[in-house]
Amino acid sequence: MVSSRAIGYLLALSLSCTTMLAGCDMVLLRPSGYVAAQQGQLVVLSTLLMLLIVVPVIVLTLVFAWRYRESNTAARYTPEWDHSIQLELLIWSAPLLIIIGLGALTWIGTHTLDPYRSLTRIDASRPMSFEAEPLNIEVVALDWKWLFIYPDHGIAVVNELAAPVDIPIRFKITASSVMNSFFIPALAGQIYAMPSMATTLHAVINRPGEYEGFSANYSGAGFSDMRFKFLGVGAGDFDRWLQKAKASKDELTRDAYLQLEKPGEREPVRRYRAVAPDLFDAVVNRCVDQGKMCLREMMAMDAHRPSGGQPAREPIALNLGLDAAVCRADNAAAGALLPSVYRD
Repeated sequence: MVSSRAIGYLLALSLSCTTMLAGCDMVLLRPSGYVAAQQGQLVVLSTLLMLLIVVPVIVLTLVFAWRYRESNTAARYTPEWDHSIQLELLIWSAPLLIIIGLGALTWIGTHTLDPYRSLTRIDASRPMSFEAEPLNIEVVALDWKWLFIYPDHGIAVVNELAAPVDIPIRFKITASSVMNSFFIPALAGQIYAMPSMATTLHAVINRPGEYEGFSANYSGAGFSDMRFKFLGVGAGDFDRWLQKAKASKDELTRDAYLQLEKPGEREPVRRYRAVAPDLFDAVVNRCVDQGKMCLREMMAMDAHRPSGGQPAREPIALNLGLDAAVCRADNAAAGALLPSVYRD
């Protein structure tokens, strides 16, 4: 009676779990982007490898409990038994082999799916063409909204993102104040957006559709509504989407950005037909307000600071050809040279 009741409870629990999971969107295991698809396969393979040891352990635990129950007087009773070489080999070798397999899988996946690594394939069956130029998108996490800048097209959009199908995308990601996490489950894994830093993500969308993007890192009161739509579209629809932004009357000047940067919740989609030059670089270096010194300039000055304790008052001309290459967010050597500066 007890065993049949327990089995009934297990069946009811399994049925309830299955019913609840039926309403879930398994986007992580059925993504529309090649990078996310590889990440999903990595999750499945890792789970299957772990189940090779988890399932036998669970089954044997139930078998042992049933075979050696108190009421089974036919079970062999050996109170003096304490060791078996065969069991020791099985108990230690099986988990060790699985750990080695997981380690190899993780090492290969970590290098293959490095977000900074340029894509070599559009999908599993099509290699990347050498002539294919990636679509550059600069992402800024604000409180509590997302700003997307298309530097090659000169437009910007708040809380809406679009990209052509089967075209590689190169994201450059930063944050204006606190750390966030840029995440489009159907496209690729989450990438942290951090102030004063620029991270990179390469991805591609393979199927047209409207996908959800959001912040996966708590960042304050408006975090729950910090969401946006990612549109995977054909080339013609993408051109029309760009034209919609270019038809806007608004321009994202530095002053407009400073107003946009102020905290706001549930912000509607906004479009800007033009963007201030090097705005993303100014956001990273925290000098959108032109009255502030950029971080790259501060770092260049610190790099030339004398090692001794005596203050230096003589003018020091900085080698900004090298300093800019080291300090700019995109590591580009282009940039205006700083004048000579004085230090107290």
